[in-house]
Amino acid sequence: MEVKRKLAERSLYQPISGPFHVDYAPDEHTVLAENPPRFTWMAAQQEDENAYLLQVSASPSFQEAETMTFAPLPYNFFTPDRVFEPGDYYWRYALLVDHPVQQGSDSEADGVSQGKQGSEAEGHASQGKQGEMSAWSEVRRFTVPVGLPETPLPSRAQRYDSTDMSHPRLWLGERGLNALADGVASDSAYCGWDAFMANSVEPWANREPIREPQPYPENKRVAALWRQMYIDCQEVLYAIRHLSIAGRVLRDERLLETAKTWLLHVASWDTEGTTSRDYNDEAAFRVAAGLAWGYDWLHDELNSEEQEVVRRSLLRRTEQVAQHVMVRSKIHHVPYDSHAVRSLSSVLVPCCMSLLHEEQQAAQWLDYAIDYYACLYSPWGGSDGGWAEGPMYWTTGMAYVTEAMNLLRNYAGIDFFRRPFFQRTGDFPFYVYPPDARRASFGDQSTLGDPVNLKTGYLVRQLAGVTGNRWYQWYFERVRQSDPGTEGAFYNYGWWDFHFDELVYRHDYPQVEAESPVDIEPLKWFRDVGWVAMHHRMEDPDEHIMLLLKSSRYGSISHSHADQNSFTLHAFGEPLAADTGYYIAHGSSFHREWRRQTRSKNNLLIGGAGQYAENNKVLNMAATGQIEEAYWRDGDGYVRAVATDAYASTVPHVKRVVREIHFLQSSYFVIVDQIDLEKPDSVQWLFHALHPLELKGQSFRLNGTKAGLEGTFVYASSGELALSQTDQFAEVDPAEYEGLDRHYHLSAETRPATSHTIVTLLVPYKIEEPKYVPYFIDDQDHGIHLYFTDNGVTKKIEVSKTY
Repeated sequence: MEVKRKLAERSLYQPISGPFHVDYAPDEHTVLAENPPRFTWMAAQQEDENAYLLQVSASPSFQEAETMTFAPLPYNFFTPDRVFEPGDYYWRYALLVDHPVQQGSDSEADGVSQGKQGSEAEGHASQGKQGEMSAWSEVRRFTVPVGLPETPLPSRAQRYDSTDMSHPRLWLGERGLNALADGVASDSAYCGWDAFMANSVEPWANREPIREPQPYPENKRVAALWRQMYIDCQEVLYAIRHLSIAGRVLRDERLLETAKTWLLHVASWDTEGTTSRDYNDEAAFRVAAGLAWGYDWLHDELNSEEQEVVRRSLLRRTEQVAQHVMVRSKIHHVPYDSHAVRSLSSVLVPCCMSLLHEEQQAAQWLDYAIDYYACLYSPWGGSDGGWAEGPMYWTTGMAYVTEAMNLLRNYAGIDFFRRPFFQRTGDFPFYVYPPDARRASFGDQSTLGDPVNLKTGYLVRQLAGVTGNRWYQWYFERVRQSDPGTEGAFYNYGWWDFHFDELVYRHDYPQVEAESPVDIEPLKWFRDVGWVAMHHRMEDPDEHIMLLLKSSRYGSISHSHADQNSFTLHAFGEPLAADTGYYIAHGSSFHREWRRQTRSKNNLLIGGAGQYAENNKVLNMAATGQIEEAYWRDGDGYVRAVATDAYASTVPHVKRVVREIHFLQSSYFVIVDQIDLEKPDSVQWLFHALHPLELKGQSFRLNGTKAGLEGTFVYASSGELALSQTDQFAEVDPAEYEGLDRHYHLSAETRPATSHTIVTLLVPYKIEEPKYVPYFIDDQDHGIHLYFTDNGVTKKIEVSKTY
């Protein structure tokens, strides 16, 4: 079917997609993970001036009987509302010029046609000037295989047809509220209600409302004040949400009046002041969510004047976030704004749900969020479930998105948990952030040095409820058992309330029985983000050995670091090759000059230079790595990673940087580093630990509390390495770590050469059971043959000579 044009055809601008932008997809190289496919393309013009028309056909010539047409589409991404039959398809899009769409309003209808039923779409494309249509885009082909998970998205026109116009809507509707009230009336411990009341409700019942935060001195951000401000606003959310829920469930006038007092107090705060999105976005997110929960749960307790006061404040605060996400940040063009993506779930979903059917813009913004979750989420990973920013930002992202997913499923019947990402993403913390490990992962971590964050455990339990995975339940129980009491730490208390989490989860999901993970994959490769984890005996902390390596296409963007080809090693209950340093604050000198830099990693410097880690996002995104191969075979693990591009802007003479790691007999590791350069230069092989190292010849020994490690430089092509050790954090303001434990940093430096091969043997052991792995080298021909023996078994590794 060829859509008619009333006016002269105009050309279509089709920009080339860059590393920051969404791609043109799917195409013949796309391996679909779900059905229907998700369609994305580069924007052709400003969205407020146009819309798009999309055609999908089983025919390369788009014959009418085999073609589906979707229009008008407000943005450059789209998820169909139907499952596709397996087979080959073709797609193209066009621009509907000067065709503004009321983005997602209740009256908007997706113009969808198939075959001869195309009059509606044709009308959208040809009525007057609004119907002027560009030329078609390039045609792309893709294949829908058999057996994919089926995850269609209800169209905007029908999305809220069955939703209730009454309140509450967030978490529970009227029927659910009454059922919870009945359960609590018969058993005060129902779903953890008694703990919720004691810890999350009563503390606010007799407390004066928190005053509106004051500006920073001279309006210049101070880290400590910024943190206190968002914690204050988190307390505002706790007070309003928990008092409102408890008041409605118990029909308690005292709690209801107190909740109203808090709500109206916060609604009076200056929406353009210290808690606005532009002044402190973390504070703004929390205030908006607090207003949403209060407006929704107290709606019938407020008179019309009070409703208007709260609604006006809530609408403006939601608008601020929507404006930033959709117009300024444009995460549908460039999806790598961590805070903006998170604000979809922390703000737009609860706020727009509470305002739906009352404010037209609420449907527009909620539609955007839902469309984003269906198509572009998550920008930080793919169908493997990985998260490029690391486990701490997986936690902050997933904490809000799982809450939003639950709200949408309960209210609108839209179940995003069926998507492959959500089915598998529990594997990411499970394998890269196991319950007994510390300082053994990558990326920004406010919990650095502490046990696995409690919220991570609760989130993995949430995913156990979604998937039925018993290992996830084991993870949750182990994390909760081993936590030394961090519930009040800023990274917990300032972000979430575990008693509320417990109440909601136990109400919504059945208990999953835990199962010890004795049969896990010994090598887990997250291809979507470039992380590989190798494990032995995860189920037993006293026997557990874990090595994690990263080489990622995301480079050092956002909360990632300059750590391509880095590794960490945790064994027998203790970090050995550790992620050192301290989390002072994001943007502190510790963060800028140490934590983000390659010099803080178990990695390589070339001529003293590391990978790019500064604030040019183009170079951050270009500083990539790649896992070329990873497998477990015949009882041994192997991974090969390349980080050449990560050094390209800082070491212009680099040609190739490759790291291979062998995990042999689930007992010891052999690391082979090969570096080729355009001109001679030295290489520094780095290792970081929490305890001082004993250096001797070409070896180093680490003796910790529970575990130790013997490290030996078995072979270096340029001759013996020069070993040195320091306990200083280079370039960091000493005031930031005054009084804190020192960490220890080994550098093994080569002589200058154009090619380097370094082979390192790492043997972890229990502190009471020192271990030695003998080796010898045969280099009579053109290769270097290395033989390692443990428990009577000899393994051979071959590397090429450098000439």
